[in-house]
Amino acid sequence: MIAPGIISNFAVAQPHFSFPQNATANEEIVLRWIHIVAGIIWIGLLYFFNLIGTPAMKSLEDSTRRKIYPVLMARAMLWFRWSALITVLVGLRYYTILLQIDAQNSGQPGLLGRWIGEWFLVWLVAYVVIYALQMPFGGAFANGWIRGILIAIVVIAASWVILAWNAGPDVSNAHLSISIGGGLGLIMLLNAWGIVWRVQKRMIQWTRASAESGTPIPEKAAKMVQFSSFASRTAFWLSFPMLFFMAAAEHYPFLSSLGH
Repeated sequence: MIAPGIISNFAVAQPHFSFPQNATANEEIVLRWIHIVAGIIWIGLLYFFNLIGTPAMKSLEDSTRRKIYPVLMARAMLWFRWSALITVLVGLRYYTILLQIDAQNSGQPGLLGRWIGEWFLVWLVAYVVIYALQMPFGGAFANGWIRGILIAIVVIAASWVILAWNAGPDVSNAHLSISIGGGLGLIMLLNAWGIVWRVQKRMIQWTRASAESGTPIPEKAAKMVQFSSFASRTAFWLSFPMLFFMAAAEHYPFLSSLGH
């Protein structure tokens, strides 16, 4: 016969699950889970394109590439663009919750609308400039390093502006970190849908027609691919600070001091 004390100790040693009863807390964990899963798919495909896919395609014979490209890219771009959209939309909802908490803590609920408006304004203006810098250029601007440096300057300036506008004694580190990381994610999303998908959709159609019926690929395709490739590389490099600031929101509180 097992002693009652042993049974009691065994029961105490078992894991106990205590789920939050607060609806907001449960929504946040669901949002974070979806955000992380969709983000892994999105960024994973972005890295695949830049580190594996594009170099591998360039090494293939033209006839082989025209057969493989439309099959591979049609499926890859489907997952790429929709996972990007889900990641950002879910992230925006999570970001709004954080802003709402900070606005309530400050005693000024109206700050929520102002913060969201300023965030969109700063990053959309930044993207207009970045979009132009990614377009194919001749002359000195044909040098990708020059354009890359200019894009970096735009990103740093936008980050500084959003921090300066949002910093305050009641503003959390998560608020400030996601203001930057989420802004970079927005730029990457706009690149994914506004440039990469727009170009790749045409390239998939043209290469499929070329493989099936021998239809020549238009001459303008080269410039379009250059545009798409540069936008993809821009997103690749922006992903590193983006991931840092998104992780820093909860695990590396170094921006909250700006508000004091």
